[in-house]
Amino acid sequence: MNSPKKDGDDDVPVKDPVKYGELVILGYNGSLPSGDRGRRKSRFALYRRAKANGVKPSAVHILNTPQDSKAVHSRGQHSISFTLSRNQTVVVEYCHDNNTDMFQIGRSTESPIDFVVTDTSGGGKEGEDPSIAPSTISRFACRVVCERNPPYTARIYAAGFDSSKNIFLGEKATKWKNPDGHMDGLTTNGVLVMHPEGFPEDPKQGLWREISVCGDVYALRETRSGPSRGKLAEGESSALRDGSLVDLCGATLLWRTGEGLMRAPTLRHLEALRQELNASRPQCPVGLSTLAFPSLPRSHRLVPQSVSKIFMTFCQEILPLLIYYFSLEERQPWVYLTCGHVHGRHDWGQRSERVEEPGEADGSTARRECPLCRSVGPYVPLWLGCEPAVYVDAGAPTHGFVPCGHVCSERTARYWAETPLPHGTHAFRPICPFCSAALSSPGWTRLIFQGPID
Repeated sequence: MNSPKKDGDDDVPVKDPVKYGELVILGYNGSLPSGDRGRRKSRFALYRRAKANGVKPSAVHILNTPQDSKAVHSRGQHSISFTLSRNQTVVVEYCHDNNTDMFQIGRSTESPIDFVVTDTSGGGKEGEDPSIAPSTISRFACRVVCERNPPYTARIYAAGFDSSKNIFLGEKATKWKNPDGHMDGLTTNGVLVMHPEGFPEDPKQGLWREISVCGDVYALRETRSGPSRGKLAEGESSALRDGSLVDLCGATLLWRTGEGLMRAPTLRHLEALRQELNASRPQCPVGLSTLAFPSLPRSHRLVPQSVSKIFMTFCQEILPLLIYYFSLEERQPWVYLTCGHVHGRHDWGQRSERVEEPGEADGSTARRECPLCRSVGPYVPLWLGCEPAVYVDAGAPTHGFVPCGHVCSERTARYWAETPLPHGTHAFRPICPFCSAALSSPGWTRLIFQGPID
């Protein structure tokens, strides 16, 4: 596999590919709102390249003049520059490594970046333009280096090489010299990693750590961009495990190994579960109508922006979309989040008061009274979770996240509701892995269907 040159390139080897794993951005439920295109997509598969492009440290130069620095960088080799003062810079040169493949992730669309990642909007606001707010993701955020031979270990490092093959840590960047003499540092907003134990069979959340430019592991800083590094986490590694989470301060990525993906449920399996659920003909207790979940490729929320884009595409897509869009209201399952009773959409039991709920677009949600048990709370539509990589098992879709209404298996719902992700400068909170909505407590509800399914 060659390095990407254009967004449309298909960067997958033709013959006998070895798949290291996949990076999946949490919050997009299977694809970006505008569709996956080129290097900008919701998931990125890492295959063994046709020719190794990894690099490893070689010579170290201590430079005292700008002329010296220019002479070193003009060699065309990869390098990391640590600026200690106006008059002193340490440059670590990197040479070719035949045993590793390197993949780079960041916000930049320049050619060194293999996987273009932009900020994820929380709460499933898929129609918002992420360019409105300034991004906190680095242009060259991190790099993943995979061993070309078994067991194909993947390791993560903060920062990526730019178009001139350099990484620059300026005077104000957090950097230091280790006891063994080699330089290291951190990026402005940091690259945080959490390695779970026992994922996915019996997952237990690990501690969040920060990864340095040279791949060492440290405790978190006091704040996300604080000037002082945390304590070295001795004995811990930057090697990614199945289920590892990588936070880039604006987007969180899930790492699934090639072996882990072979055991994970597939879209075909999720579609079979959907059809089985619909075949049981769940009923609305009020309207007595039959409910049905929409097909997986269309289980995303439709917003005006995405609808207008679809109307401008091929004519043959318009009619099926209209049929689907206008039939949603009639057969779409809805749930009372407080009790879990599933209904069709109706106007019974509305309350005048409104309360704030995390993840809602307007900051509040109408409270409704369930006609079966009289409990009062939010009333939202249900949407099937379409991203197989976030599932920890292949169980039936019996639980929904609160407050967004995305549906998955019980074990999957419990795992993500108990997994806090970085938020802001020093906070953590659990989110829905399908839309990034901040979860309430406990974060999920058991769905109670009317009919033979329950």
